[in-house]
Amino acid sequence: MPELPEVETVCRGLLKQLPGRTISRVKVWRDASIESPSAKEFAKVLVGKRFAHISRRGKYLLFHLDQDCGMVAHLRMSGRLLVVGPKSPKSSHLRVEINLDNGQALHFDDMRVFGRLWYVPSGKSFEDIVETLAILGPEPLESLNATYLAKALERKSQAIKAALLDQTIIAGIGNIYADESLHHSRINPNRSANSLLPDELERLISAIRQVLEKAIVKGGSTLRNYTDANGINGNYQHDAYVYGRKGLACRSCQTLIEQIRLAGRSTCFCPQCQPLKVSRRKR
Repeated sequence: MPELPEVETVCRGLLKQLPGRTISRVKVWRDASIESPSAKEFAKVLVGKRFAHISRRGKYLLFHLDQDCGMVAHLRMSGRLLVVGPKSPKSSHLRVEINLDNGQALHFDDMRVFGRLWYVPSGKSFEDIVETLAILGPEPLESLNATYLAKALERKSQAIKAALLDQTIIAGIGNIYADESLHHSRINPNRSANSLLPDELERLISAIRQVLEKAIVKGGSTLRNYTDANGINGNYQHDAYVYGRKGLACRSCQTLIEQIRLAGRSTCFCPQCQPLKVSRRKR
């Protein structure tokens, strides 16, 4: 599933192409890709709306339209948002086609069909229509701090890897960047979340920011379907220290990377750089 760096990369690409463009026609090729309202109503109400701005919240893309309206997209497993030219061939996975006044179109492709779009009518907020937006944790590149994180984790006995995947604690982090952040902060993914000491929380936050910022520069990670708004793959996966590197030498110490399952997800770590030890000291 695309995580914060991938969604941010798509957001930045769309920001270069969509603001100022007016929607001239909408064709919904798969009704179930529209979460709200009905597919027929979605195609009707978007026509004539102009893109004003695009932003990101967690793994969601927020499209700010004129007339106090909006649209929300969640790419989920394999969704892609592409700006294409008038003569571009249609993908066999095209689910929604939004034509623009300059002859281009915004295509929502989704091979595994888990992605969703929502329309936000005038007088409603994004959170009114997509309720999960209201319960997202802070953005890790903006408002995350050690005081907040200590409070959020103090009753969490689950593994810290599982806590990082909880979008109500921190928004936008998924499997790839949780593994990478824990490696860079030298924290074992199986550590109890509430066992982390203040200096470890500071290291973790610093590592999260470092990893996410580098991944954004690299255009995110392409493992299967992800591309940016121009159809270009991400490159962070080639620089990963632990994710997807089971049995390979750690880039930091040459110890072989191990893989376990945590919270139902594959989890890669270095047993030398990230030893499993729990301090008995109190925070």
